[in-house]
Amino acid sequence: MSESSARPSNGSAAPPPPGPGPSRQGKSVVSSSLLMGAGSLVSRVTGFGRTVVISAAIGAGLLGNSYTTAQYFPQMIYELVLGGVFASIILPLFVKAHKNDPDGGDAFAHRLLTLAALVLGAAALVVTLAAPLIAVGMSEPVQVDLVTKLSYLMLPALVFYGLFAILSGVLNSRERFGAPMWVPIINNLVVITVGTVFYFVFTRDAVPDANGEVFNSASDVTTGMLLLLGGGTTAGVVIQVLCLTPALRRAGFRWRPRFDFSALPLRTIRNLAAWTLLFVAANQIAVMAAIKIANAASDPERTADLGVFVPGATVYNNSYLMMMMAHGIVAVSVITALMPRMTRAADDKRWPELAEHLSGGIRMASFLLVPIGAAFVALHEPIGLAIFQWGVYTPQQALATGQALAVVGVILLPFSISQLQIYAFYAQTDTRAVAIFNLPVIAIRIGGYLLAFALLPAQWVIVGLLASNGVSYLVSLLLSMSLLRKRVGLLGMRKVAMGLIRTVLAATIAGLSAWGLWMLWPADLADGGTSDKLGQLLASFALGTVLLGVYIAVCLVLRVTEMTSLQTTVRAKLRR
Repeated sequence: MSESSARPSNGSAAPPPPGPGPSRQGKSVVSSSLLMGAGSLVSRVTGFGRTVVISAAIGAGLLGNSYTTAQYFPQMIYELVLGGVFASIILPLFVKAHKNDPDGGDAFAHRLLTLAALVLGAAALVVTLAAPLIAVGMSEPVQVDLVTKLSYLMLPALVFYGLFAILSGVLNSRERFGAPMWVPIINNLVVITVGTVFYFVFTRDAVPDANGEVFNSASDVTTGMLLLLGGGTTAGVVIQVLCLTPALRRAGFRWRPRFDFSALPLRTIRNLAAWTLLFVAANQIAVMAAIKIANAASDPERTADLGVFVPGATVYNNSYLMMMMAHGIVAVSVITALMPRMTRAADDKRWPELAEHLSGGIRMASFLLVPIGAAFVALHEPIGLAIFQWGVYTPQQALATGQALAVVGVILLPFSISQLQIYAFYAQTDTRAVAIFNLPVIAIRIGGYLLAFALLPAQWVIVGLLASNGVSYLVSLLLSMSLLRKRVGLLGMRKVAMGLIRTVLAATIAGLSAWGLWMLWPADLADGGTSDKLGQLLASFALGTVLLGVYIAVCLVLRVTEMTSLQTTVRAKLRR
């Protein structure tokens, strides 16, 4: 069946003249993605650095799990109140307003920012007052008091998360991607400073318990500790928003509050938001279930007699953040570059062009993500030890994080491809389809969580939670692919599949090579004798370099198309 014959009936009219040809657009997407990827790389690395520093300061025991749980609160409510609405509705509307409005969409942005500030402020007040109830729902009794106190300090960040998202949308709709990618680095540096101060003020002189852990009792945690952790985390988000101001001014945008909300497409936003909120609410139920089960599995009162470290919310979060760092550096950069173009193509009913953008984005993201996944699988032990075993984050905790990381390596690609395909629906401002096909996906995910908790030993529950995520990502990928093919026609998935076979083969050869060398590494390090931090870092760097080199070499031999495109782009950049 041809692509044209699969177009919706309302796209039968002759489309306007197309923009730049696919090859030119492909090169532009590669170039834009690499440019944003640089900012995203530094942002994600420093973001992960803040997680490592905080983990080194507070460990993966009671305080660490309580802080991780409280951290989820503002992010969850942000996603529920605005996050999904922004991704699926607001950004496409920004692009359309900038494209079609005489003032370039400025008035639309002023009104929307004003409305969002009011909604977010009200939401932050309500959920902050409800912090004790939320804490009971997500944590174990021994954690409730700590989680509640931290939440009082961290939930107000909801307002600033939302404002950052919308202001980033203003800049992205004008294809100014730099600041939203770079200013989160400042937030990360603030929290890194908080973790460092916490370590030297509170952790360095703390006395470990019989298991070698600190802050594993609520009585060990003081009000000063909570103020530093919670208040410092919120301060980082506030500073991040303020740092967008220079970029907005350079883009010619100055926010002036406007209360004439009737000029906004409120009915459109309301109708579309209803489905998005259903989808996002279901997702947040899954998040709550994951954190609750992680906390239950690692409850100190239940695991004290096991004699082994049982990972909980902190290990789950750290391994999940490794996945999100890789996804953010690669796939989010690709999505950000493609989203305005997919939205314009969808707005003009140019379905083959939208499909071409999506197919090219998946091919490029897969080419870059496959070797990262291979490294997580093959080198999970040295990576876990090198990255996480700092301060009071013990070797056992680091090795448990490495085990979870091996699962992340397998589920990374299905997650990123499923997200890319979901954004193709968002480009069409179609939230109904996303909500409908993801409800069974979320049900499968939660069912997997319950099975993992019921059937697996406590120390393997976190691995089971991540594996359940992976199954749900794969189901989401297949469902969204089927619906998109009916909607926009052929997606070029045969070309994607052929490229994926080559890259997976190359990554498998590279991963086996690196794993074989790890097996030959000095036994004291391979067995977890981890006092030699330099050896850990050397093993991760050296073996990772071998893996990357073998992957590139095999890709060249197999003539992977994306390898050639990347070479061309890099050479062009170097000639400038």
